[in-house]
Amino acid sequence: GKTLGENVRNAKITSDDIIRPLPNAYSPDGGLTILYGNLAEQGAVVKKAGVAEKMLTFEGDAVIFESQEDACEGILSNKVSAGQVVVIRYEGPRGGPGMREMLGPTSAIAGAGLLKEVALITDGRFSGGSHGMVVGHVAPEAQAGGALALLRDGDVISIDSREKSLRVELSDDELSQRREQWRAPEPRYTRGALAKFSRLASSASKGAVTS
Repeated sequence: GKTLGENVRNAKITSDDIIRPLPNAYSPDGGLTILYGNLAEQGAVVKKAGVAEKMLTFEGDAVIFESQEDACEGILSNKVSAGQVVVIRYEGPRGGPGMREMLGPTSAIAGAGLLKEVALITDGRFSGGSHGMVVGHVAPEAQAGGALALLRDGDVISIDSREKSLRVELSDDELSQRREQWRAPEPRYTRGALAKFSRLASSASKGAVTS
């Protein structure tokens, strides 16, 4: 029946390697970093605490998959090489629909021995179990016409968790031309709750809530 403050008032920290005071913080800026750039005008999320030091900045050619299933199949059939950026799109709130969790592809990358050799970006999401240079919640999502939908195999993608940026090395004019040619794919569900969610879900940057 006591408050949390009352319960911990007399508690003592026995190891400041576990519960750390600010002068001994595990990280000076936390475990999560929000990235922005021409691939994520509304933001994207990377769990920097799970990224190897050499991967904190990464640049590579895009290898693109249109779903989580396609990505897993491609990774397991050796369609992904060291130095590339795996792009999984149409897995956002509307595209998934429901913003599916991408542990399968990251596990496949780890199983292929590429965890410190490739990066992954997606408009889907990650759980706390994923690690490596994996960037999720890219917004706007591909299904809503975000820049992720405009990427092509071989486009050069730059991820910099120190400078908090996520970019594709394309001019604004090139992106505009591609956007004029782009058409949204048909939704994966046309009836029922998932079809309704796909129509009504907001961007991940706004909580992926329905209007």
